[in-house]
Amino acid sequence: MRYLLGLDIGTSGTKTALFDEEGNTIKTATYEYDLFQPQVGWAEQNPEDWWEACVKGIRDVIEKSGVQANDIKGIGLSGQMHGLVLVDKDNKVIRNSIIWCDQRTEKECDYMTEVIGKERLIKITGNPALTGFTLSKLLWVRNNEPDNYEKIYKILLPKDYIRFKLTNVFATEVSDASGMQMLDINTRSWSKELLEDLNIDKNILADVYESVVVSGHVTEEAAKLTSLAQGTPVVGGAGDQAAGAVGNGIVSEGTISTTIGTSGVVFAATDSPRFDKEGRVHTLCHAVPNKWHIMGVTQGAGLSLNWFKRTFCAKEVEDSEKSGVNIYDLLTEKASRSKPGSNGIVYLPYLMGERTPHIDPNVKGAFLGVSLINNHDDFVRSIIEGVSFSLKNCLDLIEEMDVKIDEIRVSGGGAESSVWRQILADIFQHSLNTVKASEGGALGVAILAGVGVGIYDSVEDACRKIVKGNSKVEPNLDLKEVYSKVYQAYNSAYPRIKGF
Repeated sequence: MRYLLGLDIGTSGTKTALFDEEGNTIKTATYEYDLFQPQVGWAEQNPEDWWEACVKGIRDVIEKSGVQANDIKGIGLSGQMHGLVLVDKDNKVIRNSIIWCDQRTEKECDYMTEVIGKERLIKITGNPALTGFTLSKLLWVRNNEPDNYEKIYKILLPKDYIRFKLTNVFATEVSDASGMQMLDINTRSWSKELLEDLNIDKNILADVYESVVVSGHVTEEAAKLTSLAQGTPVVGGAGDQAAGAVGNGIVSEGTISTTIGTSGVVFAATDSPRFDKEGRVHTLCHAVPNKWHIMGVTQGAGLSLNWFKRTFCAKEVEDSEKSGVNIYDLLTEKASRSKPGSNGIVYLPYLMGERTPHIDPNVKGAFLGVSLINNHDDFVRSIIEGVSFSLKNCLDLIEEMDVKIDEIRVSGGGAESSVWRQILADIFQHSLNTVKASEGGALGVAILAGVGVGIYDSVEDACRKIVKGNSKVEPNLDLKEVYSKVYQAYNSAYPRIKGF
């Protein structure tokens, strides 16, 4: 039997997953690490923490699975998108990585818009200037840390730093590179005109490949650290959203995915680049060759419930520890005891600003409509509903772009809750399918690795064989009017609070 390894370098931790060639999960390991917030709206991580988590995870899955390292035929890499990793000429990390949810770069975005122009930026990169993307972070370092900027030899994305540690090769691939805002997504190559206009040296960028291309091989040093076989191929991989889409079989037009992770995403594959003229959804290269994708993003999805748990749920956390019941199962059970509409509470999930549909790094979150009748259950439900309304904003925009929607698949940590899945179906008023692909992004890049090393003929072929339907959630049609009214209230709130 041949095996494939998928590494998913996430925001809260790295998941390492080993699969056989039929897509069955053999062994997984997850190691967590810290996120640093030096100031309000800032978010950073130490790239060495990612590497340590990868080394431990790889050793775990190999040693505990009993699989021989030589039988692992390929490695795929997925990771949080947009993070800025700066490496000097000695291949040392210069400073902590500024990651995807960081919002410090508003001035740099204004500068990009002034120099390039909003319409031209969207035409080249698929997006307006965005605080979360890598380019604005690079410009922030140039403006605020000139000494660090002068030291730069290469800039990398989080998963591509792990690629370098495994292979000693500087490389990236089109799906993740699209989120740097320096790639011309039409030609799937670095934009010479954009880099020249912003006075950025192209040499600091890694070579860019299609996502199924073998970009390097495991070095002797990395093999000793990880228990991998020296020379194991490492394939391009994908940004976390494109990887998760492949893992869920979102590889052709008509099938949409909704992912409830730290952030929330509505993702649609397309056969050609399509643009929202306001740039409210992202248009990026897909990990599938000659495909693109449209992506609406809400910053604070699972992040919102995690924040609420940490801040207001000491009793529930204690109960969870005593009973051995997952804390999120306890919280979603509480949500199920509240009514649709949360007894009047409307939650706005803008804890880290917002992308879709507002493109506003400064807007803050809120609970609106609170009264004396409300209890803890209502607050929990309002968070689930508020995040789901934000995802519906994304879905509405994608529908407005004439993207065909034959099926919606749901995944991510939030989607493991039957309560959250039902609320989402009721708000979307669409049926939702889960898939037997709990490893998501790790499975997606394992599939890409399998294509790269010749185990599968194509990404589409692999997904047909591996990604299977699991269960379907039907919307409660009786709640259509109820949620329509609450959705109107939710949409009316942003213009009222955006300057607060």
